[in-house]
Amino acid sequence: MPDDEYKGTTFKSGNSVALRLPKGMGIPEGTEVRMVKEAPMSFRVEPVDAPRRTIDISGFAGKAPGARLIPHGDFDERPSTIAKRLAARDA
Repeated sequence: MPDDEYKGTTFKSGNSVALRLPKGMGIPEGTEVRMVKEAPMSFRVEPVDAPRRTIDISGFAGKAPGARLIPHGDFDERPSTIAKRLAARDA
């Protein structure tokens, strides 16, 4: 059997028929997948979304030396914050 080929046996799980995916396939736990039926007894499994990509932001510091923080007082309170404060006061 080639290295990229795996053998498995289906089993009953509730009202479904299930197939375990071997760890060697490299599919992380919790991955949401879509199953596409291509022909009788033939299907493919693909991830619903591509894995989230992360970037290293450690080198961003100092890239905008003229940028300044906006003072806190320049922002209005969120309506949910106001409602929460009023509810606590009235309770």
